[in-house]
Parts: sequence; structure tokens; C-alpha cells
Amino acid sequence: MRDYNPDGRRRKLRGSIMPKFLARPLISGLAGRVGLAWTMLVVTAGGALAQSDHGAAPGGDAAHGAEHASGGLPQLDATAFAPQLVWLGITFIALYFLMSKVALPKVAEVLEERQERITNDLDRAGDLRKESSVVMAGYEKALADARAHAQSVMAATAADISSVTAGRQAQFNTDLAAKTRATEDRINEAKGTALASVRSVAAEIAQQTAEKLAGIKVDASAADAAVGAVMQERG
Repeated sequence: MRDYNPDGRRRKLRGSIMPKFLARPLISGLAGRVGLAWTMLVVTAGGALAQSDHGAAPGGDAAHGAEHASGGLPQLDATAFAPQLVWLGITFIALYFLMSKVALPKVAEVLEERQERITNDLDRAGDLRKESSVVMAGYEKALADARAHAQSVMAATAADISSVTAGRQAQFNTDLAAKTRATEDRINEAKGTALASVRSVAAEIAQQTAEKLAGIKVDASAADAAVGAVMQERG
């Protein structure tokens, strides 16, 4: 199994000693249980063999056989310790050989592969965390740049709108003032024309009235002057 490496290069396995260190308690417990079971089995079998040998002995052992028949434990018979110890030694050596050559290497290999997988997963998680941090930093930077650009564009647009609005307002005020002056000039001109017409008509009416009522013939210039004086008094 290869370690996860974004560059594609094989990295040396870290913590390969750790699985063996972790495997020692498990292997010791397993070996102890198996050894205890084998020891009990061998002791029981040896006791049974010793009991059968004593049962087949001549009459001198009849009392001892009677003692065994009365409920004594053959495993505790001192005369059967030697074969039991021999079988115990043979069984222990065989069990130690099997455990050291077959069971323990397999267990250590399984634990080492598991630790290697965990190490690879942790390395990959660390790399992914770094990549996500880089991506998040880039996203935040891009978002900040976009916000700053949007604010600058909005400020420039607002300034352009204000400038255009101010220019249009000034042009509108200028045009309005010019149109107002032109209108006032036309009104004053029309007013002057109307007043001149009214003055001449009033002078003619005054001449005719004076001639008809008083029989006085008034000169046109005098009538115009009199009408002008009256109009000036009334504003």
C-alpha cells in the first residue's frame, strides 16, 4: 500500500513501529489464553494417563488406586508430575513456535496494515484540509476583490451621474432663463404695442368727445399728451 502523496512520490511509512508496540498486549493476552488452555488440556491428559498406569499396577498400588477412586485429583499426584512436565514443555515449545512463526506475524501484519491505512488517511485528510484552506482563502480574496471593484464602479457611476445631472441642470437653468427673458421681451413688446394702440385710440376718442360735447377742436398732439398724462398717473 502506498502513502497518499499529491506529487506521486512514495513516502516512507511513518509510525511502522507503533503497530508492533500496540500489538504486544494483544498478542501476550492471546498467547496466555491459548497457553493456559493447552496446559490444562495436557495436565488433564497426563493425569488420566497416570491414573490408568496406577490402576494397572500390582497389588502394592491397590491402596493408592483406592485413594484415587475415592475422589482424589490425579493431577496433584506427585508421581505423575514428571510426564506432565515433559508434556507441558513439549506443548509450550510447540505453541511458542506456532505463535512466533504463524500467528504473531499475521497479527502484526494486520495491525501494521491498519496503522498504515490510518496514517495514509490522516495524511490525506491533512492535505485536503490544506487544499480547502487554500481554496477558501482564494475564494475570500476573490470575494473581497469583487466587492471592492463593485464599490469602486458604483462610486464612479454615482460621480458620473452627479456630474451629468449637474450639467443638465445648469443647461436647463440657462435655457429656462433665456426663454424667460425672451418671453418677457415679447410680453413687454406686445404690451408696448397694445398701450400705443390704446393711447392713439384714446386720443382720437378724446378729440371727438371734446368736439361733440364742448364744440372745441383739440389738436391731436394735445389730446395724445393729455391721454399720456392720465395713463402715467394710473400707472
